[in-house]
Amino acid sequence: MQAFDIEVVLGKSQVLNGVNFTAKPGEVTAIVGPNGSGKTTLLRAMTGEIPYSGKVLLNNKNVAGLKPWQLAALRGVQPQSTTIAFPFTVLEIVRLGLTAGLSAAEKELPLRALEKVGLTGFGNRMYQDLSGGEQQRVQLARVLTQIWRPVVDGAPRWLILDEPVASLDIGHQFTVMDLTRDFSARGGGVVAVMHDLNLTAMFADKVVLMDAGHIAAQGSPQSVLTDANLAQTYGCPLPVCTTPHDGTPFLLPQARHARVT
Repeated sequence: MQAFDIEVVLGKSQVLNGVNFTAKPGEVTAIVGPNGSGKTTLLRAMTGEIPYSGKVLLNNKNVAGLKPWQLAALRGVQPQSTTIAFPFTVLEIVRLGLTAGLSAAEKELPLRALEKVGLTGFGNRMYQDLSGGEQQRVQLARVLTQIWRPVVDGAPRWLILDEPVASLDIGHQFTVMDLTRDFSARGGGVVAVMHDLNLTAMFADKVVLMDAGHIAAQGSPQSVLTDANLAQTYGCPLPVCTTPHDGTPFLLPQARHARVT
């Protein structure tokens, strides 16, 4: 997935300023940054949800020239939140992924997707009766059903997630992030807007740090999640430590007034 010179104007405000973005199949790419930095706007532009100027390529195809069914075959998108106006069961929600993907004949996929997100046995429950975190995992199961196989006919498929762990407890956060690693390890591409910098450092292959509508830094977690980058972008001191076994960066917000080694 590539984006070139992406600009977005919402109302009278320019939200994105000539952003160039690349994500590779086989990797988890995390987009991070403070509130209002343009993370979700970039994601929505690349998925065609809002008008933009510039060019977005998905598997080297200009998304502006692809029909909705063609896009649905290439990528699944989970937004920050989804509002359901009518009563549906969990299984009915997840089955919507079959109508958008390439696996409509594989009727067992919704149940397998629910198992992957830790919701085995939830199929007959009403979606509206679930907690926010459970609803979020149902929506992820729907997206997984849509793009169940990370590679089809040699072409990667894409899992595009906007704050996929925002409403989840820590155990289910790991469930979701392990799922993204598995999808990418099997050849698919993952692009996720993230707020938790520690989870980002643990699971992302590439980190894109945004600030005020542009990319402030991008690269490996070790190269992007540094004291200087984070202090400048978030406007407060955030000392970064590293784990002894592999050098993975991590943050201790409690230590923001003192350097920790």
